[in-house]
Amino acid sequence: MRKLLFIFLLVPFTMNIAFSQSIEKEIRDFAKREYPNDYKMQQYVYEKQMSAYRYMLSVTDSEVKKIAIREYSNDYSMQKYTYDKQLSAKRYMRTVQDKEVKKIALREYSNDYSMQKYTYDKQLSAKKYMRTVEDKEVKQIALNEYPNDYSMQKYTYDKQLSAKQYMKTAKNSNAKIRAQREYPHDYSMQKYTYDKIVNRN
Repeated sequence: MRKLLFIFLLVPFTMNIAFSQSIEKEIRDFAKREYPNDYKMQQYVYEKQMSAYRYMLSVTDSEVKKIAIREYSNDYSMQKYTYDKQLSAKRYMRTVQDKEVKKIALREYSNDYSMQKYTYDKQLSAKKYMRTVEDKEVKQIALNEYPNDYSMQKYTYDKQLSAKQYMKTAKNSNAKIRAQREYPHDYSMQKYTYDKIVNRN
C-alpha cells in the first residue's frame, strides 16, 4: 500500500520536473535564437523570459491571459507586457462615461481592450473637437461622409476646411470654375481637380 502511494505521489512530481525542464529548454532555445552569438544577452533574455513565464502562471484574468497568449504564443515577456496593458485597458473601459463613443470602440475592437481604450480616447477627443468647429457647411460635409465616426469627421472637416480656404485663393479662374462645377459640394476634390488642371497646362 505504501509503495502504491509512493508511486502515486511520484508520478505527478516527475511529470512536473519534466515539464519544467521542457519550459527551460524552450526558453533557452528562444534566447539563443534572439542572440546566437552573445552569451550574456542569452542569459539576460532567459532570466527575463523565465520571470515572465512565472508571472503568467500567477495571473487571474483568464480572458485577458488568452489575449496575451494568442498575440505572443512563444514570447513570455511580451505575454506579460500584453497582459498588463490589456488588463489596465479593460479596467479603464469599465469607467468611461460616454456610452455612444464606447459603443464605437467596442464595435471596432470587440476582442482587444487596448485598442478599445485607444479608440475611445481618440473618438471622444474628436467628438469634443467637432462641437467647437465654426464652419457649418464644412461640418455638414464631414457629418454626411462619416455619421458614426468622430475621428473621421475631424479628419474630413480639417481637410475640407483647408481645401475651402485654398480654393478662395485660387488664381486660375477657368480651372477654378471647372473644379467647382465637377465637385460643387467637395472642397477637397475641388482642390485636387484644380491643381491637376493647373499643373497640366
